[in-house]
Amino acid sequence: MRILGINCMNHDAAMAVVDIQGGGDILWAAHAERYSKVKNDHYLNWAIVNEAMTYGPFDKVVYYEKPLLKKTRQLYAGQYDAAFSYTEMPQRHCAMFGIKIDDFVLHHDSHAAAGFFTSPFDEAVVLTVDAIGEWDTVSISTAVGNKIERKETIKYPHSLGILYSAFTQRCGLKPAEEEYILMGMSAYGEPKYKDDIYEDFVQQNPFKLKQNLHRGLGDWHPEADIMDIAASIQDVTVECLANLWHKASQYTNNRPKNLVYAGGVALNCAANSQLANMGLFDNIWIIPNPGDAGSSIGCIAAAEKQHLQWNHPFLGHNIEGEYPVDAIIKELETNKMCGVANGRAEFGPRALGNRSLLADPRGPEVKDLVNGIKRRQKFRPFAPAILEEDVHEYFTLPKAVKNTPYMQFTAPCTHGKAFPAIIHYDNTSRVQTVSKSDNPGFYELLKTWKAKTGCPMLLNTSLNIKGQPIVNDVADGKAFEQKYGVKVL
Repeated sequence: MRILGINCMNHDAAMAVVDIQGGGDILWAAHAERYSKVKNDHYLNWAIVNEAMTYGPFDKVVYYEKPLLKKTRQLYAGQYDAAFSYTEMPQRHCAMFGIKIDDFVLHHDSHAAAGFFTSPFDEAVVLTVDAIGEWDTVSISTAVGNKIERKETIKYPHSLGILYSAFTQRCGLKPAEEEYILMGMSAYGEPKYKDDIYEDFVQQNPFKLKQNLHRGLGDWHPEADIMDIAASIQDVTVECLANLWHKASQYTNNRPKNLVYAGGVALNCAANSQLANMGLFDNIWIIPNPGDAGSSIGCIAAAEKQHLQWNHPFLGHNIEGEYPVDAIIKELETNKMCGVANGRAEFGPRALGNRSLLADPRGPEVKDLVNGIKRRQKFRPFAPAILEEDVHEYFTLPKAVKNTPYMQFTAPCTHGKAFPAIIHYDNTSRVQTVSKSDNPGFYELLKTWKAKTGCPMLLNTSLNIKGQPIVNDVADGKAFEQKYGVKVL
């Protein structure tokens, strides 16, 4: 029994295929933007649909939220154009591609299921935090076996995700898209406005917003340095999340202290590290695609109430061929930089070795070189990829974090001066640990690179340009190489 899962009509549309009778094997999962070439594309397109159909026929099609319930919230919020729009109905959009939706799952149930049913746990507390589902913005559930039971919920307009997005917009960035840049900016500022944020916008215990920030907060504190605003909202976010983690931990009494953390807010890796260091949980699982795109998998798991076979995040479009270890090393030694487009694409926002721009992290000029190619702000750091067995020699991982294969946590670097290209202003790095089981080709590359150079890591960033989707297929790789003069292997 093969099931097609769909997320669309919101940011970062995606599709997934799961073989339920095959024990929950995830056959394929991909982002629509990689096929349309439109960053954070809301809609499906024929290219992704056609690739999905190669895994069919499907016995069922599941959608990641309940559109009619969402429209009641849109009415409440005064979003009348969206609420009364027939064209913005997923049933109509999918019908354009000959797809009939059979089942609809609550948004937060999709997030929770994507997290728990891909986790290594038989029992866990599930915390979901995002901007908004239909009405839900935070949910806490207990999960045992094949059952997820909702315990607590926070509803719109009280949303930590919307709060962070509003401050993203205040700092001149794109809300619901560039929150990761705001997170990076926070290291350069001082939290001078934290008390003002609480006074104007946030009530703690229980968490509430003092006003609806769905349309932003305008020119709040126009005199302020945006780096200080970024630092302030990051601190407030961490404190609010800490309270939610404490609430979630109360449901671990006499149970294993396992946390499944889901929703778009779980992509804040700086916050994740601070929260993990609180020591509330012994084990933490965050699927590499905890946002809405990952719900294309989650809605299937939620509908079927079944654990899925999670082996790795390499679930997208496949580029045939052996991982070109020797050719990559030769290019790195010659030009300090090399693009890789090989194997199946990563399902998630971060390149993990198969659609990566790699560079030697030892030279101080390398960061500027790569930033010049990617057209990124100079203050933003890059992530290091390092062998799983070497990570503890060079980085201090947070409590409850044994490895970080999906770049979900930051960690202080104990040899920061030796690797200036991957160190942030606060001497932390967003680390990727690489194991042989996760990605044999990338593992062999790092192992060979270390043996030849003595350097235990490589700078790893996504093979794309700011504002554009990650390279997906061979044609994309060739176009990148021709336009930017970086060899793509």
